[in-house]
Amino acid sequence: MSARLHVTQPGPQMTVQDRGRIGFQAFGVPVCGALDMVALRLANALVGNAADAAALECRLAGPAFTVEGGPARLALAGASATIEVTAEGDTQRFSAWRAVDVPAGARVRIGALGGSGCAVLAVAGGIDVPQVLGSRATDLKGGFGGLEGRPVAPGDVLPLGPAPAAGPPLELPRPPALPPEGPLRVVLGPQADAFTEDGVATFLGTPYRVSREADRMGMRLEGAPLAFRESADIVSDGIAGGSIQVPGSGLPIVLLADHQTIGGYAKIATLISADLPAAGRLLPGAELRFAAVSVAEAEEARRRLETEIGRLLASLTPVREGARVDEAALFGENLISGVVSAFESE
Repeated sequence: MSARLHVTQPGPQMTVQDRGRIGFQAFGVPVCGALDMVALRLANALVGNAADAAALECRLAGPAFTVEGGPARLALAGASATIEVTAEGDTQRFSAWRAVDVPAGARVRIGALGGSGCAVLAVAGGIDVPQVLGSRATDLKGGFGGLEGRPVAPGDVLPLGPAPAAGPPLELPRPPALPPEGPLRVVLGPQADAFTEDGVATFLGTPYRVSREADRMGMRLEGAPLAFRESADIVSDGIAGGSIQVPGSGLPIVLLADHQTIGGYAKIATLISADLPAAGRLLPGAELRFAAVSVAEAEEARRRLETEIGRLLASLTPVREGARVDEAALFGENLISGVVSAFESE
């Protein structure tokens, strides 16, 4: 039997995710998949997996689990965190953005996430749950995929696929910046004309804050309401990831990975794909602004992101372990030979 993870304490709303369920929105099936696709790709690369292997998406804090049935190589990407590995009574601590080799029987605990609201924990071989419509991603609304269509719970045992050939563990020397480095970029439309000129100016000119009503489906924003020409209602049409719909309250909702496939509220803009990972990292209370760009600028931003991901993947290097002090050897040596007493005569 392959190695497996026996979960003792999952993180909040931790789910199995991969790149998502592509090609089924016409049948009402959302894409789902990781909120931060950049973190998914980097975490999988660190452990030697294919880019779309299934991994664990952690929200706010990581899980605690025991590795059973064999050793495992794991890596956390997308946030800073402390990874504690306890084996045979000895606890070692590791950082994110590097591969960690964990022996069978060891206990692993990942603490609170820093710099981001979500991260991806990849394990060599991937989380080996059944595929549904070509993906292992969890669809929480539909109740399928992942682990029985639900978040991971205490006591769950997660099987791992066959691990790829293991070379030295890798690390990412210079992880990417996590907070958005400016406003989130949008392409206006498809129903920007449903809003007054002042409404569009408010959307682009004032800050918003992520409310507590934020999950994998979307983020409700707090701030200045947007003015409609007539009404928020439209004939229901298709929704893309990153669509920003505005219900009758006038407050925008940024739709994320688990978004519905059609909707009947006007959509003032669509977040560009290059900025979707940054949006997925935002925590409740985070402040954000929007800036309008053209379709051509959005396409160029995506190309730049892909170039940056390629650069990061090419920069992966074998882990350089810091020097460790061998206390037993230290105390066993005579480190003070040659010291003389001040009372000794010359």
